[in-house]
Amino acid sequence: MRERRTVQEARRAREFEAFLAGAGGRLLGTATLLTAETAEDNPRARRLLTHALAHTYACWDRLRGEDPYNHARECLAVRFARGTWHRYGVLPFGRARARPAGPLAVLSAQHRLVVVLRLHEGVAEEQVAALLGLPADRIHLIVDRATTVLLHPPRGPAPARVSAKAATS
Repeated sequence: MRERRTVQEARRAREFEAFLAGAGGRLLGTATLLTAETAEDNPRARRLLTHALAHTYACWDRLRGEDPYNHARECLAVRFARGTWHRYGVLPFGRARARPAGPLAVLSAQHRLVVVLRLHEGVAEEQVAALLGLPADRIHLIVDRATTVLLHPPRGPAPARVSAKAATS
């Protein structure tokens, strides 16, 4: 009995390693986009992915034909959506959080989540709506607004006014 269990655990570990070798990079890219970090410096994305993969590994035997990539992506999205770090600008103990510098940093957390799932991952509006508990129309509206912000980013502050004397000198 013990040998059988050992063989099953080894098979499970090999299957998960093969899954991770194929999907790990893409899932890390997705997590990096969600957290709006840069690809070179993404500790929150790595932590988010680690938790999602740990949950996927824990559920591995119960997946029974379900796509493990979809399961890991859902875990990633749900953990991101439920996380408190993106709702508050302050870390525990009063430490201020650095402003994200990734390509989607101009978007709110909800907009990033919907855009990444819809446009980067190609998940259907109805599936995103079901995952987040929102109506499909709302998902469509969020995608429209987010793409508008990405295509036409908000302007920075107006330049300082230069006096006539300084301009002629």
